[in-house]
Amino acid sequence: MPVFSLDPEQTAWGAQLRTAAHERLRPLAEKGEPGRVNRPLVAALAELGLLERLFTAGALELCLLRESLAYSCTEAETALALQGLGSYALVHSGTLAQRERWLPEVTAGRAVAAFALSEPDAGSDAAALDLKAVPDGAGWRLSGEKRWISNAPEADFYTVFARTTDGAGARGVTAFLVPADRPGLDGTALEMLSPHPIGALTFTDVPVSADDVLGEVDRGFRVAMNTLNRFRPSVGAFAVGMAQAALDATLHHTATRHAFGGPLKDLQSVAHKVAEMATRTEAARLLVYAAACAYDDGAADVPQRSAMAKLLATETAQYVVDAAVQLHGARALQRGHLLEHLYREVRAPRIYEGATEVQRTIIAKELYAGALPAGEPYAEETSR
Repeated sequence: MPVFSLDPEQTAWGAQLRTAAHERLRPLAEKGEPGRVNRPLVAALAELGLLERLFTAGALELCLLRESLAYSCTEAETALALQGLGSYALVHSGTLAQRERWLPEVTAGRAVAAFALSEPDAGSDAAALDLKAVPDGAGWRLSGEKRWISNAPEADFYTVFARTTDGAGARGVTAFLVPADRPGLDGTALEMLSPHPIGALTFTDVPVSADDVLGEVDRGFRVAMNTLNRFRPSVGAFAVGMAQAALDATLHHTATRHAFGGPLKDLQSVAHKVAEMATRTEAARLLVYAAACAYDDGAADVPQRSAMAKLLATETAQYVVDAAVQLHGARALQRGHLLEHLYREVRAPRIYEGATEVQRTIIAKELYAGALPAGEPYAEETSR
């Protein structure tokens, strides 16, 4: 299938998702409390079969799912994505016992998951983790702090990354599945700009065993990267959904709002701005879906494509939403307006799951790695 075109069935499914999000999920989202896990909304995602589909979908389908939900209900999209982010390590690296215990609960909407990677001094530099896993008989004791963890402190279990070997960088990190009721695990909510729940976790000699390990000991960074490579293109899809919602709102507003003797759309400065918004949104969409197709095809350049997709889509969404606010004027900043909501939502994706600067670093590293055969020195091109 061409990377630049969805087939009719996919297009129809996207339309169905937008309708379901507007009619079924939006009312539940509006009843939720900002900064808290909305369990009725999570349950509704399960009833619609979307949580189960989250784990069976290919990357392209996942992008279509996230873009469609984001267009009509960002809260539903975020709740869905956080379930996937917190649980994907189970699917990819979990034992049979771990999967049987938790995946049915997640897909049924009864258990809330969280991905606990970031720390106060280890955000973009994820290999600098300092949460300690100290050997204790047949297992370990976790001590330290995690911060800016989505769904914390209300999640039912956490995918936690801790240092099992000092001085080993990324090679000394292990992934653990930690139920929220483990002794010594506490958490507090953080008040953030984004309305979805984010918190800090404190680990005080939290016991974990070999049965809690996800993947292999000292190979947890690979578990984290597998999760992020899976979801980074779809973060871009989330951003594209928000950009499209802002663009459509702007098209309607500028076509119906009169000023200076006619509709705003007749002002060249407005029309050109809208054209730029639309072009950037479509370019971001194409890059996101191309990255998703590359992931589904098992292409070797998935890290580079995923980073490009997240980079362009999140930066584009910020531009489009900001431009939409400017064209709407003061009404867009009134609490409850769609664009006021999007203006708060759109900022965070440029930071989480690898900030924009991290994506540029990944892209450059991949480009230089493939620029020359291994061991060949760089020779500057000269003009003749």
